[in-house]
Amino acid sequence: MAGVRAATEEFLRDTRESFRKLSWYEWLMIVVMIGIAAQAVYAAFADPLGSKNPDWLTVINFVSAVCGIVCVFFCAHASIPNFLFGLVNTTVYAIYLWYWKIYATFALEVLFYFPMGILAWRAWANNRDALEREQCLTRRLSLLQGAALGAAVIASGIAYHSVLVRFGGTVPWLDAYTFAIGIIAIFLQLFRFREQYVLWLLVDFVSVAMYIVHFDPVYLTKRGIYTVVALIGFCNWYQLNRKRNPENR
Repeated sequence: MAGVRAATEEFLRDTRESFRKLSWYEWLMIVVMIGIAAQAVYAAFADPLGSKNPDWLTVINFVSAVCGIVCVFFCAHASIPNFLFGLVNTTVYAIYLWYWKIYATFALEVLFYFPMGILAWRAWANNRDALEREQCLTRRLSLLQGAALGAAVIASGIAYHSVLVRFGGTVPWLDAYTFAIGIIAIFLQLFRFREQYVLWLLVDFVSVAMYIVHFDPVYLTKRGIYTVVALIGFCNWYQLNRKRNPENR
């Protein structure tokens, strides 16, 4: 019990510190995301026939929007508490994806993001920054490793597309590349590489395109904000890696 209590207190302390470090424009984007998601819930219950999603799915969207936006902002600051919010977001987002038959991204969330989120939480916690205890140490890839990464993304996206067309997915090319890029990005996140944010940017660009095709204002806004956060995250991680963290191997 003492160990659980200590871990809980540490998590709450890290979470408070992570919220404290958010800038005014990050808080503004959080408020915008919550407002749009709340409006979608209100509209769905006020006019059920006029809503694209069922009532219960708009509630799912709201939970996903709140937890997802907090997760990505915390991750952009290398803050370890991001993983709890990320695991909740993954769970509810998977329900949305299954309902709309976006199968590859569903598999990505359930088979990779959820278990990898648990592993990454532990890995980050075991590699804390010496001064900013709620943050992890960061790393970087070599140029050769980056080139190999790009080739792997292209090849795997083509392979996943050939599988998806057999299952009748609604947006197979976009879905396939979301899956391909996301798998590699989550491994980079696990091992604390800053280049994860190059891939998160690609995932967000693809996802924005997907939710323009399959129009959903909540997830379109969410992914649009994610794109901005990915830029913030890369800048933050670049500075951490360059100025603060000696672990550049």
